[in-house]
Amino acid sequence: MIALDHFNHLPRAKAQPLIAPCVAIPGWIDALLKHRPYSNHAALMDFANKLTQQWGEAELEQALSAHPRIGEQPGGNQAHAALSRQEQSAVDQHDARLAEQLREGNARYEARFGRVFLIRAKGRSGEEILQALTQRLAHGDAEEVTESLQQLREITLLRLAGVIGE
Repeated sequence: MIALDHFNHLPRAKAQPLIAPCVAIPGWIDALLKHRPYSNHAALMDFANKLTQQWGEAELEQALSAHPRIGEQPGGNQAHAALSRQEQSAVDQHDARLAEQLREGNARYEARFGRVFLIRAKGRSGEEILQALTQRLAHGDAEEVTESLQQLREITLLRLAGVIGE
C-alpha cells in the first residue's frame, strides 16, 4: 500500500501500474490519474466511485477480460491474478463438492448470460458465493447486468482502498 501523497506526486508512468489491477477499464484509470492530486483519501474514493457510476455494459465486458471464473485458480496478468487469489481465499480449493458445484454453476451462468459470473468474493464464504450464483441465474438480462456492474464497483473500490492509503 502506498500513501496518497506519494500517489499524488508519482509520474503517470509509475502511478498507472499501481491502480491498473483494480479494474481493466483504461478510461477509469486515465480519469483517476488525470484528476490528481486528491486532497485526502475520502476525496480519492469519492471520485473513483463517481467514475464507476458511469459504467455500462461495454465497461463490464472490458473489465471481465481480466476476471477469472469464481473458484478457479486465476492466471493471466500477475497483479490481477494475485488480487483474485486473495479475494477468493474463502473458496476452499480442497472442497471437491463445492469446487464441482461452482464449476457447474459457472458453466450454466456463462451459457445463460454469455459472460463470466462476477461477484465480490472478499468477505464471502464459498457457500455464500455458490448461493448468490444460483440466485442470480434466475435474473433477467438487464437485472443481471445491473447486479454485475454493482459487484464490479465493489471489487474495484475495495482494490483501490487496498492500494492507496491515507
